[in-house]
Amino acid sequence: MIRGFVCREGALHPVVLDPGDGATAPLPEDPVWIDLVQPTAQEASAIGAALGFEIPSIEAMREIEISSRLVRRGDVLFMTANIPADRGGWLENGPVTFILAPDRLLTLRYHAPRPFDTLPARIGRLGLGCAAPATVLVALFEAVVDDLADMVEEVGRRIERLSHAVFAANGEDPGGGEARALDDVLGAIGRADDALSKLRESLATFGRVAGFLVRQPDRGTLDAALERRMQTVSEDVRSLVDHTAFLAGKITFLLDATMGLINIEQNAIIKIFSVVAVVFLPPTLIASIYGMNFRHMPELDWPWGYPLALGAMVLSAILPWLYFRWRGWM
Repeated sequence: MIRGFVCREGALHPVVLDPGDGATAPLPEDPVWIDLVQPTAQEASAIGAALGFEIPSIEAMREIEISSRLVRRGDVLFMTANIPADRGGWLENGPVTFILAPDRLLTLRYHAPRPFDTLPARIGRLGLGCAAPATVLVALFEAVVDDLADMVEEVGRRIERLSHAVFAANGEDPGGGEARALDDVLGAIGRADDALSKLRESLATFGRVAGFLVRQPDRGTLDAALERRMQTVSEDVRSLVDHTAFLAGKITFLLDATMGLINIEQNAIIKIFSVVAVVFLPPTLIASIYGMNFRHMPELDWPWGYPLALGAMVLSAILPWLYFRWRGWM
């Protein structure tokens, strides 16, 4: 799918783009921003021919080396970062390529991060401007950072709820919440760690893209105001990276605490079985002695032998149980 936007009266307006069959004819409109969403090979070839440069393939976008993700070819910048998209509680991390040319911005993606849909309304609402491709790119970067910050905050809230759940399961609930089974908590911790690791990966790659743009000799056609905004974007990314490191430490603590509580529960179960075994060991010994088939056993002739044997079994079971209670082992 090809989405095009033109700048009119300081706002982005969508236009229909039909580059045809790949010929080098100009685009029907002069869009400041072209957004390629899961383009077919024919669409990518047609747009590349119309713009005069090759559109990267999905395989090239997935390359992890910096030299493949951050490239300058003439006056065109190719920058790729991993940006997450929310898919019903799970984050899908996918590469997004930003191609900044002097006359337009092109984005290439194969998933649906939220900032790409909200950017036109954001520019119009905040009056960020859209006359130049670099202006749209900086506004898009700011929207991406805001969205990443919202995701990091949501993961932080999830971790806080998990902290309450872990200690509620142990009988200590500072938040007054319901206790959850520790195996459910363990699964939730794994999901929170997965989301946080994807956010940290995204912030790392996005920070490199922002730094690459600012380090260009001509600042990628950034003026002084846009450069200041990009510096703010870079500072926000660094602060989010620090915060995700803090959250990662909390997740590690919760994981250790959950595993420790699971071990405590398992040890309590084993302790119960051990106590039961010890309690019933003396009665079993007495029953084994008097269950032997020997002819000459004096106690067999006692009138009160049977009740005395039963009493000895009960007493031998009660005494260990009382001893364990006295020592605080039960």
